Amino acid sequence: MDLHHRLGCSWLLALALLPGLSVAAGKCERLVVTGSPDAPPYLWQDPQNPKQLIGASADLLRQVAKELGLKVDLLYAGKRSQALDEVRSGRMDMLADAPMNLNELENLDYIHPPLLENDYLVWTRKGSTLVYSEARDLHGHTGGLSEKSRMTPAFGTFAEQQLTLTRTANLTQAFQKLLLGEVEYVLAGRYSGMAAAQALGMANDLLAFEQPIDRPGLFLAVSHNSACNDPWLRGQLAKKMTELPASGLTEAALQRNIERWKAQQQQPPQPPVSAPKQ
Repeated sequence: MDLHHRLGCSWLLALALLPGLSVAAGKCERLVVTGSPDAPPYLWQDPQNPKQLIGASADLLRQVAKELGLKVDLLYAGKRSQALDEVRSGRMDMLADAPMNLNELENLDYIHPPLLENDYLVWTRKGSTLVYSEARDLHGHTGGLSEKSRMTPAFGTFAEQQLTLTRTANLTQAFQKLLLGEVEYVLAGRYSGMAAAQALGMANDLLAFEQPIDRPGLFLAVSHNSACNDPWLRGQLAKKMTELPASGLTEAALQRNIERWKAQQQQPPQPPVSAPKQ
């Protein structure tokens, strides 16, 4: 073997031994991501472009992907259960807001730590005499909870056994029951509660106890059937999730998207694009 050939082989061997960064990154340049279409300020369907999802989770994921040199499409896939089916099958690569569910570990790789933590607070009417510092203080009081809420499994079991909760179709209905005096408190996320109260014009009528009653994580979850699911991607995402809490980006994204959601609620409904001109 001549020197030129030997040097060529050595160069190829050196390439093969390099960390798989460029190879892995090149393998998957675009992630197709979905999630809940109705969970402001985290994720919701863009009224201007209903095929897209927008929100704090979307903004944070785009920022992370940009730093990793990846493109992200955040697409509407239907209601939450349909979004999960799309990701399980591998037709879409990732969920942006997956609650930890042990039954899904055979379908999904959860990236730790979570993208966001959703503090669930106890909301009451201003002037309420309800005293709360821990969950058992709510025993014997009637509460409200949106069916769309996703608590931790441990709290869900506790609530079922120890609390008296009326479930409503959405958070708006739960808050309306609270103002009408039909329930004494509502369990709602810190930011989703804030967004709903502001959009409904109830912000001055409600208050929330500062101590969270539950703190479920909203995780990035990559499908086992995604062509993008490899150790490089999972490792890089986990690293970025670890860095996010100290960056200040999370709080900024949440506040920005509360304002965005509130502004959208105050706009008159737009006619469909295809509507004929009168």
